Amino acid sequence: MIRGVVADEQARNTVSDVPVDRSDAVRTRQPEADAHVRDLDWLRLVGKGDRAALERLYMSYHGRLTHFLGRYTGRVDLIDEIINETLWVVWRGASAFRGDSKVSTWIFGIAYRCLMKALRDQPSPPASFEPDSDNVASESAMVDTSESAQRELHDWLRHGLDLLPTEQRMTIELAYYLGQSCEEIATIMNCAVGTVKARMFHARLRLRNTLPALGGDTQTSTRSAQA
Repeated sequence: MIRGVVADEQARNTVSDVPVDRSDAVRTRQPEADAHVRDLDWLRLVGKGDRAALERLYMSYHGRLTHFLGRYTGRVDLIDEIINETLWVVWRGASAFRGDSKVSTWIFGIAYRCLMKALRDQPSPPASFEPDSDNVASESAMVDTSESAQRELHDWLRHGLDLLPTEQRMTIELAYYLGQSCEEIATIMNCAVGTVKARMFHARLRLRNTLPALGGDTQTSTRSAQA
């Protein structure tokens, strides 16, 4: 959908000089402020019907949205569909953006709602991101101990997150992987800040109880459950 909107501009516009931010790392305050000003400028142009500005937003957010959505579905076609739907909503609603939140918070909020609708309409099992067992065996000889430990830790945490209820898991993902504040998460998920904090508390409690068991420590898990 969104590709059709920007297709007629691609022959006359290049995005090679547009900075593409695909990192989920928390930025320092000044670069984050600069990114917000840049995004706000682009969004204002989109609100005036500037398709080149929409393409810049698309290129800037595609990587982050793909990574975010990929934690909830392994279907590439569904991820692309949600991203296209998200940017289509941005295209149609840019002129109504009031600036009550950051542009990134607004866009991720749209993506969140599109994701929830897609998962309701087209239920699919969560992406496991499990590497092929044959590949693991062949690669194990080529990686050092630290890489193996890091991968094991990542898989361990991923299994723990997969066991959380969707809203708790989403809260943790937004906070720790995308660096969103409680206020920003509340805007994205359309709930009160207190609800965000409660979900985060319960998610941490569940992880504290389940992660030891996933790691094989049944005694710690039992003590935590009884505490």
